[in-house]
Amino acid sequence: MSLFRPDIERIAGYVPGEQPRETGWVKLNTNENPYPPSPKVVAAIEAVAHARLNVYPDPLATRFRQLAAELFDVEPDWILPANGSDENLTIIMRTFVDPTEQVAYPYPSYILYETLAEIQGASWARLQLKSDWSWNRNACRSVIEQSKLVLVPNPNSPSGTRWSDEDILALLPPRGVLVLDEAYGDFCDDPHCGQLLQSDVGQRIIITRTLSKSYSLAGIRMGFSVAHPDLTRGMLKVKDSYNCNTLSLAAGVAALEDQQWMKDNAQRIRQSRRSLASSLTGLGFEVEISQANFVWATHPEGRHQQIFEELKNRKILVRYMRFAGADENEIDGLRITVGTDDELGTFINALREIV
Repeated sequence: MSLFRPDIERIAGYVPGEQPRETGWVKLNTNENPYPPSPKVVAAIEAVAHARLNVYPDPLATRFRQLAAELFDVEPDWILPANGSDENLTIIMRTFVDPTEQVAYPYPSYILYETLAEIQGASWARLQLKSDWSWNRNACRSVIEQSKLVLVPNPNSPSGTRWSDEDILALLPPRGVLVLDEAYGDFCDDPHCGQLLQSDVGQRIIITRTLSKSYSLAGIRMGFSVAHPDLTRGMLKVKDSYNCNTLSLAAGVAALEDQQWMKDNAQRIRQSRRSLASSLTGLGFEVEISQANFVWATHPEGRHQQIFEELKNRKILVRYMRFAGADENEIDGLRITVGTDDELGTFINALREIV
């Protein structure tokens, strides 16, 4: 006899990227920012660490909501802070999707969407992407029409593709909600904040953002969603009372206050991204045009898993990823985080020896 819910018994669960505990690794596998957060973040954490940690944090994260709202030119009641944007996705799933309903998302992309649907007891459907990382609108239409929630990572992982607003709006379900997971939005060549929220259908669109990537706060776990107050009010009923702790709130506020620090680091990463893509192309890889802090690279000879293992033997971690293709063939390749120029130099030198 199993004590688990049937939905939990049958799922595998999401497997995050490797996180070695020892030092000495060149870590290019989980899309962390290679640069430290703003010094103002460290100062803010130190200040609150000596303050009232015996008291619960602000349940509505008032100051954080004010700052995040300014970035999107909305009022604070559009903002819902969370323990990383993954918690925002969990809250969204629990708020809008019943076990009898369907969730859809582009594939290949962020597999966590499937796990969250399965935990909720909902079904999921894949919007199969073509080899150029676009989708067939006609083929997807019936799936969209049957879905209560459509989740779209934009830019996408693992490809780094950024889809146009026109493409995105084509995925809005007629009787549901469209979620734009913009975890990598600050790394776009032309970053923008929430234009689709102001569209005619903006009241059924939710944007999620994280401070893990562009703000260098992966270890803090801080994110937020942006949505019309009517949607946000519903999600507030679902979130944990004190879902963001005092240290995370202090770090998040300080990070949002220091926009220049984030923008400077994002620009450095964009420059390194271009150099990395060029180096990989020179070694015979095909590299997708990326608008994120990583690139997706494939080699005409394949051997992606072998290359991954040989790099790992040299204490260099990238992400080997394998997906089922539309024609039952597997899609595999290497997703490589944009590290510092020194880290990327070590990686490219090792890769040159391997290939």
